[in-house]
Amino acid sequence: MPLDPSFAGRTYPPTTTYEVSRAKIAEFADAIGDDNPLYRDPEAAKSAGYPDVIAPPTFLTIINLTSINAIVADPELGLDYSRMVHGDQRFTHHRPVHAGDVLRLTTHIDSVFARAGNDFLNVRADVETTAGEPVCTTHAQLVVRGE
Repeated sequence: MPLDPSFAGRTYPPTTTYEVSRAKIAEFADAIGDDNPLYRDPEAAKSAGYPDVIAPPTFLTIINLTSINAIVADPELGLDYSRMVHGDQRFTHHRPVHAGDVLRLTTHIDSVFARAGNDFLNVRADVETTAGEPVCTTHAQLVVRGE
């Protein structure tokens, strides 16, 4: 069954926060094979002008996935997860993520449309600190294969 285009414009407010730690940043950097000292060495990060170690640019995938899953699990949307693939992902960073940040996400469905028998959802997440400072805007496209 096709996805309902009236879901475009729907917003999913933050339900939790995520505290960024040095350990999580190091784990992520290890997982992607990046040995940049700014991701592990607080003194190197401070020398570069950051308050603490910073995260690799794609680190926010960790918490962005949670927001995408909230949309996918919305029973009103009726998305068949077994038919879904991740079509695209982009990040617009307003500043680097660093250890000690406490982040929250507000997720939006920007558009829902069909093309060539497949449904497409364009999803945006606004990532900010709990103090309201913008950190990043993520964009993802989800594709639900037709039958």
